[in-house]
Amino acid sequence: MKTVVTTLNAKYIHTCLALRCLKAYAEPEFPIEIVEYTIKDPTMNIVSDLYERKPDVIGFSCYIWNIEETIKVINMLKKVMPNTKIIIGGPEVSYDIKDWLTTLENVDFIVVGEGEETFKQLLEEITTTEKYHMVFGLAYRKGEEIIVTAPRPKLKLDEVPTPYRFSEDLDGLTKRVTYFETSRGCPYSCQFCLSSIEVGVRYIDIERVKADLLFLIENGAKLIKFVDRTFNIKRDYALEIFRFLIDNHQDCVFQFEITADIMRPEVLSFLNEHAPAGVFRFEIGVQSTNDATNELVMRRQNFEKLKRTVMMVKEGGKIDQHLDLIAGLPEEDYDSFRNTFNDVFEMRPEEMQLGFLKMLRGTGLRVRAEQHDYVYMDHSPYEILQNNVLTFDEIIRIKRVEDVLEKYWNDHRMDRTIEHLVKHEFESAFDFFQEFGDYWDERGWARIGHQLEDLFLRLEQFLLHRQTTAKLDIIRGLMMVDFFENHKHKPRKTWWDFSLSKQEQSRFLMILAEQPRLISLDFETLSLTEKELHKHTMIETVPFQLTRDGINETPSLLIAYFNPKTNRSQVFTSPLEKLTVQIN
Repeated sequence: MKTVVTTLNAKYIHTCLALRCLKAYAEPEFPIEIVEYTIKDPTMNIVSDLYERKPDVIGFSCYIWNIEETIKVINMLKKVMPNTKIIIGGPEVSYDIKDWLTTLENVDFIVVGEGEETFKQLLEEITTTEKYHMVFGLAYRKGEEIIVTAPRPKLKLDEVPTPYRFSEDLDGLTKRVTYFETSRGCPYSCQFCLSSIEVGVRYIDIERVKADLLFLIENGAKLIKFVDRTFNIKRDYALEIFRFLIDNHQDCVFQFEITADIMRPEVLSFLNEHAPAGVFRFEIGVQSTNDATNELVMRRQNFEKLKRTVMMVKEGGKIDQHLDLIAGLPEEDYDSFRNTFNDVFEMRPEEMQLGFLKMLRGTGLRVRAEQHDYVYMDHSPYEILQNNVLTFDEIIRIKRVEDVLEKYWNDHRMDRTIEHLVKHEFESAFDFFQEFGDYWDERGWARIGHQLEDLFLRLEQFLLHRQTTAKLDIIRGLMMVDFFENHKHKPRKTWWDFSLSKQEQSRFLMILAEQPRLISLDFETLSLTEKELHKHTMIETVPFQLTRDGINETPSLLIAYFNPKTNRSQVFTSPLEKLTVQIN
């Protein structure tokens, strides 16, 4: 019997840990072939590829991001391979099971919940007696009747074979994300999250975890993303893994989902002192800073402790942080969400994700949706459209905030400019992103692509349109600095016309070749010839001088050096008065 397990990943660089867990548990008794696609692949291409493999059994791993496309594949497959057994499993189909089997006539079995043992036993029954009623954690049809067997007891994770050592995965370690688990379950009861349904946390033996991590690292893994829902819930376990990775990281990066308000200061101090820069990334779910909202979704959170953790990590300067928000939680209206956004942005995380509540099957919040008048999509991802305190109009507006937040903050194209705008030009960060997002949408820019130069031009156009923006010359100069700092190589074009003529630029560069200290000691250490200055620098005048604390409003020469050896840019400023004296 030939068995294929498959899924449709969101992107090519993603991999599906679930498929590898099924394969590891079923073999060697049942050889398993893994094949992965993406949700962007044409349905016909996927079906053709699976058809050519001639499987007797196909298992699909289903999630909110792929269920709609997966159903299309299954329905087409069954037309051309009517005798092939179709099995589905995963979080999206582990709830409302009878509804799924009623709707999906071409599905033969649903593996419910944790799947390794159920899937293997099901394969045994398919090849032998076909007595499926003794397979715990399974749903299937018997004539017109839908049968759902008893839930299966949770696995002892130390008895589950490792899913990380398949030879066919080794070539992809350098190109794709490796998903890794050290535990299953979550200690919290957040009513919007599926993880809250499983009570308790089970751990894999730490020595096995270390051995698997070392295998992946030594075989070239570049990004390992831990899927544990709360990696740091068991402090000593987490700290030992941190220590191990610090000693053995090589060129690999590790991403963890942590609960920030339980992170102990001594752990943070250890990481700040010993972690190499850029090796760890933390993902922190803030979701809301509204205490009443958190209480309604049974989410325990001490925002002051969370903030302490985020700021300690930020001060260490070694670990990037990704902070998540959810718009649409119970009793969080537009103004309350604005406060949440501003509370989180105040910490200046490297990345801030603004998501929208999804009423996931099986969650407590979906069960009691009527209490808050939730209206949401009938199909995945079941995103909310409105509730008793948040209108559809307001959700649309918040989505505009999300759009410009991604382009102008998370991509870090204009950090200096955005910092100035939210501090000096707008009442709050949220107000800047909202006002700009509304303007962006009015112009139809959400429907077209953008080059880097376009993003600067669009921001300048918005600021001019407002008519109330103060010190546009300062903002424009900061945008120039950001533009230069975003280039590894000397840009071929800029989004503005230079204020200096070619002749004036040449005169300045001649002086700087002879007296580089007029700029700074750091600039002098570059030891650039006049030829190198012409080839690898760009200069402009700005109405300020850059300082360690920001700027002072002294008209200055801005010089950007694009280092051909390091592929990095450096920006310097020096008062114009000092330089023009030399030229004259």
